[in-house]
Amino acid sequence: MKTLTEYLWFETKKQRELVRLTPQVAQMVEKSAIREGMVLVSAMHITAAVFVNDNESGLFQDIWKWLENLAPANPNYLHHQTGEDNGDAHLKSLLLHHQVVVPISQGALDLGPWQEIFYAEFDGCRKKRVVLKAMGE
Repeated sequence: MKTLTEYLWFETKKQRELVRLTPQVAQMVEKSAIREGMVLVSAMHITAAVFVNDNESGLFQDIWKWLENLAPANPNYLHHQTGEDNGDAHLKSLLLHHQVVVPISQGALDLGPWQEIFYAEFDGCRKKRVVLKAMGE
């Protein structure tokens, strides 16, 4: 079995931001020369998430509103007693999860017609990373 591991480093300009990762993941899969397998895309921070969905701005607004309703930003989280101020970011990450596994078929990402890979940052404005690990034959 072949494997390839790479890291994507970036720093969002906003506290909460979406970053489209599909092109970078597709490029890494091509570089791996894996024809059949899978690629793991995983946020290496507990206040971020990785998910697959439609690349549509109205949907993104709905997702942000939904997350804010379920885990609103406020100063009353017990986590804030530790000196942190990002309790809601941790909860939002749990709702969307921190990683996805995407199939590789015939040497390319095997996504549905509208599917894209996204990184969701909930506590940004500092350097963060995502690990990509392709595995297969």
